[in-house]
Amino acid sequence: MAYAYLFKYIIIGDTGVGKSCLLLQFTDKRFQPVHDLTIGVEFGARMITIDGKQIKLQIWDTAGQESFRSITRSYYRGAAGALLVYDITRRDTFNHLTTWLEDARQHSNSNMVIMLIGNKSDLESRREVKKEEGEAFAREHGLIFMETSAKTASNVEEAFINTAKEIYEKIQEGVFDINNEVTFSTLNTFCLLNVQNSPSPEGWTVKYLSVPFGYRIVCHCDKNGLK
Repeated sequence: MAYAYLFKYIIIGDTGVGKSCLLLQFTDKRFQPVHDLTIGVEFGARMITIDGKQIKLQIWDTAGQESFRSITRSYYRGAAGALLVYDITRRDTFNHLTTWLEDARQHSNSNMVIMLIGNKSDLESRREVKKEEGEAFAREHGLIFMETSAKTASNVEEAFINTAKEIYEKIQEGVFDINNEVTFSTLNTFCLLNVQNSPSPEGWTVKYLSVPFGYRIVCHCDKNGLK
């Protein structure tokens, strides 16, 4: 299917905040209550329409573990948007936002649109982070803010699409260069392969794969390489 633009997203945040569940809810319209920890990256894609134009979202869900941070950093390159996710029931994930944001701004395009997401809003009785705190953090750092629930799908569509709308507006304003091949015209997707059969990030490399639209690839590696 033809599209006017391709926007690359990266989803970042601590382990267990629901990054993979948000991606699955957005791309497949379903919730998976038990999800293996992401090792390396997961990938999903979906077509949306903004201002009458077809836009393909290419979404990279990254591992939250510190040991994979160097891999995550490589995925900032060419990203037009980022979803920075914390868990409203775990204050530590909110406290770590500053570190994630510093990483994102250091390794990405300065014009990248960042959406701050407080996930698991369905668990109100277990809330540790007030909505007002998320709003305040977003205002302080110039981010868009929204609370979501990957389980009930509350605000999941809005989070991804509103980020795309902000990117689209920046294109119209000339802030983003539409001729940037990495951000807007990439036709290949890629997956990290542990070619040296080593679990350490230093042993990983990039392999390009051709993935038809509508397919979702999941890259998991163990000591024997790609699963």
